[in-house]
Amino acid sequence: MSTNIKYKASVFSSLFSDPDVLRELYCALEGVTLPPDIPITINTLENVLFMGRINDISFEIGGKLVVLVEHQSTINPNMALRLNLYMARLYEKMFREKSLYSGKQLKIPRPEFFVLYNGKAPYPDQEVIRLSDAFEKVELPGQPEKVKPSLELEIRVININEGRNGEIASRCKKLTEYSAFIAKVRSFEQELGSLEEAMKSAIKYCLNNDILSEFLELHSKEVFNMLITEWDTEKAKEVWYEEGLEDGMEKRNIELAKNALSEGLSIDVIRKITGLDEETIKGLSPGK
Repeated sequence: MSTNIKYKASVFSSLFSDPDVLRELYCALEGVTLPPDIPITINTLENVLFMGRINDISFEIGGKLVVLVEHQSTINPNMALRLNLYMARLYEKMFREKSLYSGKQLKIPRPEFFVLYNGKAPYPDQEVIRLSDAFEKVELPGQPEKVKPSLELEIRVININEGRNGEIASRCKKLTEYSAFIAKVRSFEQELGSLEEAMKSAIKYCLNNDILSEFLELHSKEVFNMLITEWDTEKAKEVWYEEGLEDGMEKRNIELAKNALSEGLSIDVIRKITGLDEETIKGLSPGK
């Protein structure tokens, strides 16, 4: 197994960083079969991060189809806008050396978008989120509302929690095992009351039961460290959303840092999330 684990990568993006695994994942999501000789080229934009984490995997299939897969434990209403901006940057990278003003039409790989959800909050097996859902309603004199928007982006949101979307799970072994692993972490956390002990127990259980065993044998230490950061980041997101701090202004970042400190997040994680320096964060405390 050739897996390239990089700093700030997530367990999901590391696990699915192999072209053959991505081919299997795409076939499972779309219910199709692709021959193994069709090339899969990973073209993830590694400098595009959300709260310090790489959440996206982007890849081309035969140079004709570009697939963007994002893994999320929290459904964000701005996903379609974020992926639209990501796709624009990806196309810009693809066609940087091409003339957009030539007389010949450029052929563009067709995009498809998936978000794989495995959060704790209840969510249907599948749902479609559209960019047009966020468009302002046009109410101008003499301007009729258009039935079909001029710009659209559709995301298939698929619930990958253990026991959901069985047909998709049955077609992708790595996805099934990843869901089982995360379910074990949550189960042990509830049983033991300690996230670190839960992760250790889940890794041990999965190694003994041939669940992501090859991946965990090679990268158990990195997986543990990534999961700790992912769980801390997930808690930080909850604080962020609850306090309505999406605009990222300094004053609001300070309030976010205070709330994150009260939730027990580490200074290093808070620094990555807010952009505040370590000295500023150490000087903060809830209620100041």
